[in-house]
Amino acid sequence: MEQNKKEKELLISHLFNASPELVFKAWTDPEQLKHWYAPDGCTIEFKSINVKEGGSFHSCIHDPIHGDCWIMGTYQEVIVPEKLVFSMVLTNEEGHSLRSVEAGKPEDWPEEILTTVTFKPVGNQTTVSLHQTVAEATAKETGAYQSWIKMFHKLDVIFKG
Repeated sequence: MEQNKKEKELLISHLFNASPELVFKAWTDPEQLKHWYAPDGCTIEFKSINVKEGGSFHSCIHDPIHGDCWIMGTYQEVIVPEKLVFSMVLTNEEGHSLRSVEAGKPEDWPEEILTTVTFKPVGNQTTVSLHQTVAEATAKETGAYQSWIKMFHKLDVIFKG
């Protein structure tokens, strides 16, 4: 048995009843993101967002129980409507990065997470695969995994509209 076996990273796939173009737009348009890109009971605001390679975002999830969670990231790859790759770093409102524990996360939470989202057509539908460089077990313990599932369900409702 391998001694230092790497922990399984977060990987979630979901089938949406919409074209890759529509699903991709839901991931890149701040007006659409406001309606689904936050856990249940929370809201999101974007201080800035520029979806292009080398572009960045600075957002805040407002949680009535746990308070605000500011995140900054850089878009490393943007292939319309196939793929998004972006970093995510916990910050304060001014955009200064925080250690994970300063932001209320566990000690083993990564200081930077790389998120890769792919959009694959399946007939008139789209399979979205989300991969993050965080241990799946840690994501489940913190509720991040469950939040993604709930956010995907919110996006489902929008497409069923």
